[in-house]
Amino acid sequence: MTRTVSATEARIHFGELLRGVTERGETFLVERSGKPQAVVIAVEEYDRLRAGQDTKPDWERQLDELYALLRRERGDRPMPDAVELINAGREERDAELLAAVR
Repeated sequence: MTRTVSATEARIHFGELLRGVTERGETFLVERSGKPQAVVIAVEEYDRLRAGQDTKPDWERQLDELYALLRRERGDRPMPDAVELINAGREERDAELLAAVR
């Protein structure tokens, strides 16, 4: 859980903040004039973030994996134009619908 504290409160109660971080795994967001300025987190969390774990949201990692898969499948060939693909699909659908009506 993240608790928000003012910079003054953090300075006055810094020992308590450290105990909260180390003993209870709390996170503190330090604000000055109502604006976030810093975060006090456990060293383990800091190390994990520095190692590059969880620096991207899941959707962004999945998108990167999808792009990598597409690059492996397509090689150096450029990606087809999305508008052209949509228009071709529509033309194909329209032709199928006309054939079904006749």
